[in-house]
Amino acid sequence: MSISGSLAPLAPLAPLPPLPLIMIEPPARAALLEDLGRAGDLTTDAIVPAEAWAETALVARQPGIVAGLDAAALAFRLVDPAIEIAIDRPDGTHVGPGDRIATLSGPARGMLTAERVALNFLGHLSGVATATATLVAAVQGYKSRICCTRKTMPGLRALQKYAVRAGGGVNHRFGLDDAVLIKDNHVAAAGGVAPAIRAARAGTGHLVKIEVEVDSLDQLDQALAEGIDAVLLDNMGPEVLAEAVRRIAGRAVAEASGRITPATAPAIAASGVDLISAGWLTHSAAVLDIGLDWRRLRRDRGREAHPAAA
Repeated sequence: MSISGSLAPLAPLAPLPPLPLIMIEPPARAALLEDLGRAGDLTTDAIVPAEAWAETALVARQPGIVAGLDAAALAFRLVDPAIEIAIDRPDGTHVGPGDRIATLSGPARGMLTAERVALNFLGHLSGVATATATLVAAVQGYKSRICCTRKTMPGLRALQKYAVRAGGGVNHRFGLDDAVLIKDNHVAAAGGVAPAIRAARAGTGHLVKIEVEVDSLDQLDQALAEGIDAVLLDNMGPEVLAEAVRRIAGRAVAEASGRITPATAPAIAASGVDLISAGWLTHSAAVLDIGLDWRRLRRDRGREAHPAAA
């Protein structure tokens, strides 16, 4: 499927509130420490003079949606606070091949040392945003919203869920502690859908929403009889989903999941579900190809050494 073709119809996204830096710093710092190891950047320290000054640009190699600029910028600045970054295309922006996303200037050593970690964050999170936007585009014209799951990479949940928002999606639970989601194994352990819902309601506060996963219309009827807040309609075909939505009749949030792709999403959305969730958005999205291109290198701030190749 063509990414550029699938994203072209998207309307401009709403302003995206940034994450607080205190949430971004732990994974950025951990990634840099992992990369620097025990002796720092042997290659750059041996080749690049300490006084060298560089101007570079983050450039898209393929079409997609940008996400993760704050994480990339923080990676550069943690290595050398003197590195300055000017954003041309912020998170949530559509880019095409050759588009400049940001311009950097500062100490060349720090720029080269942080390059891979910064690009890892930017490419991965932009990939998540792009995958999300592809599904969002596939269900345009329907009320269904695209959402992610808890199937995130360890240590990156807040960043990956932010990237989903950058792509026009919405977030499911952030963790086990912000809502109840009764899965099939919980139902089995409780002895049925109704006992599981009753136990969850008895064990949680009045502000906690309860959702239950059902894989049949019979289980759905049991859940609705208990006054459930939301139902996760798992691996149901479009016709069964449409019947499920008819039975729900607005009494609960209807969420569909299971084998969601840009090709299958439109028929699922046509069933009338409120949400379509896809775990692969965060655990398997392809990286968006973004590179760091050199514009100019100076031996110091005032004397040019090597202009960038055309």
